[in-house]
Amino acid sequence: MKETVVSGIRSTGKLHLGNYYGALSNFVKMQNDYNCFFFIADLHSLTTHPTPGDLSRTVRQVVMEYLAAGIDPEKSTIYIQSDVPEVAELYLYMNMNAYLGELERAAAFKDKVRDNPDNVNAGLVTYPVLMACDILIHHATKVPVGKDQEQHLEMTRTFGNRFNRLYNVDYFKEAFAFSYSDKLVKIPGLDGNGKMGKSNGDASCIYLSDTPEVIRKKVMRAVSDSGPTEMNQPKPESIQNLFDLMSIVSTPDTVEHFNELYNKCEIRYGDFKKQLAEDMVLATEPVRSRIEAISADEEYVQKVIRIGAEKAGESARKTLKEVREIIGIKKLY
Repeated sequence: MKETVVSGIRSTGKLHLGNYYGALSNFVKMQNDYNCFFFIADLHSLTTHPTPGDLSRTVRQVVMEYLAAGIDPEKSTIYIQSDVPEVAELYLYMNMNAYLGELERAAAFKDKVRDNPDNVNAGLVTYPVLMACDILIHHATKVPVGKDQEQHLEMTRTFGNRFNRLYNVDYFKEAFAFSYSDKLVKIPGLDGNGKMGKSNGDASCIYLSDTPEVIRKKVMRAVSDSGPTEMNQPKPESIQNLFDLMSIVSTPDTVEHFNELYNKCEIRYGDFKKQLAEDMVLATEPVRSRIEAISADEEYVQKVIRIGAEKAGESARKTLKEVREIIGIKKLY
């Protein structure tokens, strides 16, 4: 029997190059070898109070972009978190076995409190419990996550093992971080700081659905400097980020050409950015075209969502039936 992989993405925005060359490229490989559940985490996104219109629109957008990136609904289960109410029920049960002290010590919670001190809601505190339930409900043993989520995964093992001890069962399995690559691809942002991510703002990201015109504008506005003043001098982070992006979307000889110009203090950033922008347009064109085609086929999108809900629901209902029996929740009539 194939091992189960579970991974989700919050429904608060579109997918970008970092997702595409990182997690999504792994997902496409995983679906051939594992029993994969890929979900859109709309319940998680409620911690930031999105508007109803934004929530429904972005959920549909992420579904389409999952499909356009190569995730096959015939091989994998693509579903919306809220379409499987058993997740919320398991979340209730597991919250009874999660302690405030350990939840407040979570690094991600501390970061959120620091960044949004006026929105410290209960859902934010118990975020790791809901994340654990997304994994436990399908008995996943492999979870493709980055370094920033490893503590949450450790807490998932804690909650599952605590349930097993409390009810003297060997029910929930332990899940561990997993990647097809020894080294995860890091896609830098256009703002010159760190990896590409929605938290750094739209200007830092190249989204999979961005038009060629939008891509060109974003790249031309990317952070740069006045240029090198000495032969072969080290590149500052903002410039190295742009070269790293070029190494992903451009040919090796293109990268080498601009490297030589930089080392000889002859580089013109306007020309460099124009080349980078055009190569990004070419690199994203196939997935952008698929997004447009899928978006025009509403019947297909709804079919994928419906089938995903059915498949994920079947797995979740079995788990909840067994969890209720273990806890002792039974109908007495």
